[in-house]
Amino acid sequence: MNNDNNDVKHNDKEQTTEILSNELDRMNLSDDKTTLELYEHQNNINNENEFNQQSSIEYIGYKDETQMPDIMRLIQKDLSEPYSIYTYRYFIHNWPQLCFLAMDQNVCVGAIVCKLDYKKRKILRGYIAMLAVDERYRKRKIGSNLVVKAIQVMIELNADEVVLETEVTNGPALILYENLGFVRDKRLFRYYLNGVDALRLKLWLK
Repeated sequence: MNNDNNDVKHNDKEQTTEILSNELDRMNLSDDKTTLELYEHQNNINNENEFNQQSSIEYIGYKDETQMPDIMRLIQKDLSEPYSIYTYRYFIHNWPQLCFLAMDQNVCVGAIVCKLDYKKRKILRGYIAMLAVDERYRKRKIGSNLVVKAIQVMIELNADEVVLETEVTNGPALILYENLGFVRDKRLFRYYLNGVDALRLKLWLK
């Protein structure tokens, strides 16, 4: 039975590698180490802005506190859970390299906030805490691009896996993450304050 489970997990990892590799190729990124590794670290992140050839969207890393109002505006409008500014600061100040914004000229139209820390058995786990895209800019792969940007940095930092929770009723989010190789790991009953169940999704990187 354990061998069967290991085979399934191994197949999931192979599928994950192929999906993310294809996504990186689509976004014109190259890798010198493996199909999932980047050729540079965060120092060059602001120079990689040609991820969507058909739009003027630019993807930038978090720089300073002046970007916080834009991030909060997007997420508070889009997500069901209310967060205080201290929650945003906890994630962004501790893991600024895992926060990205999608910009259309000088307007922030998308944002992702993540963290990376150790869990049981010394597993280095990435966590996608918040992801939001302005409703006028949806269906343009902005959300997918933000997720891939964050995962790229997690891979550079030697993460073992990435997890997140989303409402069980949030069909678009489930499609987005599953298209990137995430699998449904656990159902969390009445997880959100509105009483809706959550699905925990997981992506194995190793």
